[in-house]
Amino acid sequence: MSELPNRDEALALLHEHTQGAGLRRHALAVEAAMRAHARRVGGDEHDFGLVGRLHDCDYERWPEPADHPFRGSEILAAKGYPEWFRRAILSHGDHTGVPRVTELEKCLFAVDELCGFVTACALVLPTKAIADLKVSSVRKRLKDKAFARSVNRDDVVNGAAALGLDLDAHIAFVIDALKEA
Repeated sequence: MSELPNRDEALALLHEHTQGAGLRRHALAVEAAMRAHARRVGGDEHDFGLVGRLHDCDYERWPEPADHPFRGSEILAAKGYPEWFRRAILSHGDHTGVPRVTELEKCLFAVDELCGFVTACALVLPTKAIADLKVSSVRKRLKDKAFARSVNRDDVVNGAAALGLDLDAHIAFVIDALKEA
């Protein structure tokens, strides 16, 4: 692909635009899942990881679909991030009209909502530890529309399908990736 800034520079950019601890943790979770998927598909871990780290860099300030992730793409363009990188970020929302074509784009879509949901599932455990989370617990909570209601269940299911993975296998994969992180 192309040379990108290092992880520390990307983290500084994330922190410049994202103050909330929850959204920062989400960015790091998505980064971990993206790095794991890079290993799975033979992609570049650094590239995949930075896309995951920065995919929501604009969300705190501009959460509305008319702005997110478009504003983030503008921020990244101004910082010299390449078109393929910005395109991947634009593709993670159906409302942008940017189709997911590459493995990078498909992986970002597949892990974004699921990382948030897996984290929410872990936080209701007595230990609050992802290491104690089971796929069956995540599946059960997916059926409960009141739990983590902002998570789009269709995106979770469709993301796994876009990767050609069984939903349980994808959930297990993301749990394992977050355990490593």
